[in-house]
Amino acid sequence: MEEIATKAGASKQTVYKHFTDKETLFGEVVESTASQTNDVVESVTMLLSEAKFMEGGLQQLARRMTTTLMDEELLKLRRLIIANADRMPQLGRSWYEKGFERMLASVASCFQKLTSRGLLQTSDPRLAASHLFGMLLWIPMNEAMFTGSNPRSKADLERHADASVEAFLAAYGARPK
Repeated sequence: MEEIATKAGASKQTVYKHFTDKETLFGEVVESTASQTNDVVESVTMLLSEAKFMEGGLQQLARRMTTTLMDEELLKLRRLIIANADRMPQLGRSWYEKGFERMLASVASCFQKLTSRGLLQTSDPRLAASHLFGMLLWIPMNEAMFTGSNPRSKADLERHADASVEAFLAAYGARPK
């Protein structure tokens, strides 16, 4: 609380007036980051529109998601949420639902539209979105979670994203008739 008060340019007493305890403050920080997904969801919808998809929108989206989710500050927050999941399960659930779950639903909705237009082939757009997210995040995210840092450069993350999109389109891309 002392460090937060110093960074905020306020006294600890002022911080405690707004947030009764550390848990409440932590909850507010987590909630505010989870609700910042509006811009990302808008970006998903735009990049996965038919025209943008045909111009490499999926690759742009994959690169943006990978580099954004691997941001050092976001990784630190993710570790804190995971470390406190047993003690504050509602907070972790809320962060997951407002962030990751919402993104997954948005991508699945776009995949359904792209499938309807013959640009993707998927019988289960939500599962396809899960596959894409899994390919994008499994290795770099686990590497960062277990090592305590993000050892990958932006260029390396983008190469990883490109390869994930290539594999995804091999499985779900429209096949010529």
